[in-house]
Amino acid sequence: MRRYLLTLFGSLIATMPCNPALAAPVKVAVAANVQYAFADVAADFTRSTGVAVEASYASSGKIATQILNGAPFELFLSADDETPRKLSSAGMAQLPAKTYALGALVLWSKDPAFDGKQWQSWLKSASGKVAIANPQAAPYGAEALRVLAYYRLTDSVKPRLVQGDNIAQAAQFVDSGAAQAGFVAKALVLAPQMQGKGRWVDIPAASYQPIVQDMLLLKPAAANPDARKLFDYLSSPAAHAILQRYGYRLP
Repeated sequence: MRRYLLTLFGSLIATMPCNPALAAPVKVAVAANVQYAFADVAADFTRSTGVAVEASYASSGKIATQILNGAPFELFLSADDETPRKLSSAGMAQLPAKTYALGALVLWSKDPAFDGKQWQSWLKSASGKVAIANPQAAPYGAEALRVLAYYRLTDSVKPRLVQGDNIAQAAQFVDSGAAQAGFVAKALVLAPQMQGKGRWVDIPAASYQPIVQDMLLLKPAAANPDARKLFDYLSSPAAHAILQRYGYRLP
């Protein structure tokens, strides 16, 4: 009888549904420009599925280095499409990269004298620091340099540039007053945390290359089926609505 009860108990345990709270969280590496939008996406995903999400934020270049060095991320949301392609070519991917959003660049300042309508002349005559993300590691920083070249502002602005490790740090420079203005992701200035802080102007899309942002399901995701669920969810209408609220265009 005792052996029968133990066998029955073991069978019941084996057929019981898994408690989502005990499941391993999905480990996601996220480009800094997406931090506020992704926090909302992750919260909505968790509400819908019960699956927890563990996010780390940095520049796309820094994340790529971490992945190549063995960081156990299961999903990567990049600020460009080139970095995921390189990782895929290096054998880091479980599936081909997929575009999840198109980013936009803005010029943001908390200076009361900032003139969004005449931002080029204002930027040329201003004397304060101008923040950008590190162009070697962050696509938004590279595109900011392209904007300066397009409007022939490089000579007047480049000596005043200060670089953040990523676009979120560049925004922090503006927010703290360490920089008079900054080229930052539109998604950052639209975040609730930034509402009412200074003014910003959209940079015309013709002045920089499209910021195509791809995501990549990484090899460690093979051990966590929930990572694929989040990968698919990022293409859902619910996730798209959140991304659009933060100023992203859809692929």
